Amino acid sequence: MSDVFSSPFFGISLSILAFWAGEKVQKRFRLTVLNPLLIAIVLVTGILLLFDIPYEAYNEGGQIINMFLAPATACLAVSIYTRIRLLKENWLPILVGCTCGSLASMGSIFFMCRLFGLDEKVSLSLLSKSVTTPIAVSITERLDGVVPVTVVAVIITGTLGSILAPAFIRLFRVRDPLEAGLAIGACSHAVGTSKAIEIGETEGAMSGLAIGICGIVTVLFSLFIS
Repeated sequence: MSDVFSSPFFGISLSILAFWAGEKVQKRFRLTVLNPLLIAIVLVTGILLLFDIPYEAYNEGGQIINMFLAPATACLAVSIYTRIRLLKENWLPILVGCTCGSLASMGSIFFMCRLFGLDEKVSLSLLSKSVTTPIAVSITERLDGVVPVTVVAVIITGTLGSILAPAFIRLFRVRDPLEAGLAIGACSHAVGTSKAIEIGETEGAMSGLAIGICGIVTVLFSLFIS
């Protein structure tokens, strides 16, 4: 049995089945809070604890899944290309908006960490919480932060963004799909983008674009942090 758990196929299969179950639950009850990724995290964690399976064994397959994060993010370029005219017409507002979004994210984390007296390593690990995982991990490694803290922060940020985005769009009466998409992508990266794609094609394309721009801008800002 231990050989089964240590096989990469165990981690891959468990992740796929847990996410599949999450999607079924979300479609059954049609509640935004029942996010498939959130349900999958709870299911995987519960199974590992219930059967006393070491995380290292599960991560044998998890590492393989992580390899596809960057290519999956790059695939968003297809939807961006379909809105290339919109991008050319609004390149300056898009660039300024994403820059302000990245600055607001990093600035708010910096001041909140100082306010609550968090350890410097933890603070550095949280700075990149609003960009996609591969970029966030690279930034944290350069800043000598704690990578697991970054990964958890990125997941929580993305999940909350995908859950709350539709409500905030209605609350603030955001009717321009470009604005809605950029806001979602700047705040909640790829997980939020999956929700933006559900909302509309333009929202999904602009959210995917925001992932790339905010990632680059966050990397540039992080160069000034020692």
